[in-house]
Amino acid sequence: QVQLVETGGGLVQAGGSLRLSCAASGRTFSTYAMGWFRQAPGKEREFVAVISWSGGITYYADSVKGRFTISRDNAKNTVYLQMNSLKPEDTAVYYCAARRLRIPSTRGNEYDYWGQGTQVTVSS
Repeated sequence: QVQLVETGGGLVQAGGSLRLSCAASGRTFSTYAMGWFRQAPGKEREFVAVISWSGGITYYADSVKGRFTISRDNAKNTVYLQMNSLKPEDTAVYYCAARRLRIPSTRGNEYDYWGQGTQVTVSS
């Protein structure tokens, strides 16, 4: 069993930056692909960014490409999402997810473990 805890959310003005962290329990973190997803009020959950077990493969949603960067530190069992040039439409609850495979997927239903989420609010 893997437990995921997200931190780093908050309120920021448009154009600002935030860095989300997701700390994972368990010795198998380094073998899992990881992902960030988000859900805005009244909308379905959507893919944001994912990363392979080694960090060598990353995928981004078109809406965040060039602004967000996903990374991981397997020694610290942590995955990060650096968010720059934030826009009001980035406002959502952001969730960290772990997949029991090394290669990431952009489909949320292919992830096995989820964190509780952290709120990101971007004011205009």
